[in-house]
Amino acid sequence: MTPQEIIETLRSRFGDAILEAKTEGVIDPFVKVSPLSLKEISHFLRDDEKTLFDVLMCLSGMDYTGGKLGVVYHLHSTNLDHKIVLKTEVTAESPHAASVESVWKTANWHEREAFDLFGIVFDGHPDLRRILLPDDWEGHPLRKDYAVPEFYNGMKVPY
Repeated sequence: MTPQEIIETLRSRFGDAILEAKTEGVIDPFVKVSPLSLKEISHFLRDDEKTLFDVLMCLSGMDYTGGKLGVVYHLHSTNLDHKIVLKTEVTAESPHAASVESVWKTANWHEREAFDLFGIVFDGHPDLRRILLPDDWEGHPLRKDYAVPEFYNGMKVPY
């Protein structure tokens, strides 16, 4: 399927849960979806015989500023050899998105990294805890408003 056909399939099935889509003028065509429908859409993309997105190549957290955080999912179908990017946005005040770890197991560590560095909470994740920073670290260092502490446990932070 072409990216446009994938987008049309999603729009016909999920309607208002498809918030935006772009295929022209971008390197990777994408579909922005509601965080409330993310898991259902992910299951559909993995299981439908026309899409069969069996690989989550990458999951990245984003800070779009203005109180918006995002998650970007790069998907690939090894059987049908097509790709699409899913995006979803949450607010910094309520940074909750559904975990897709049960859909693609590789999301486990990717979601933990986005949680650790951006503070995005993946509801339903089986083991959501910090993966790169100590458990007692304060804040999320890849947020644009993050201020590096001068000291951590009495030690000067070298930045």
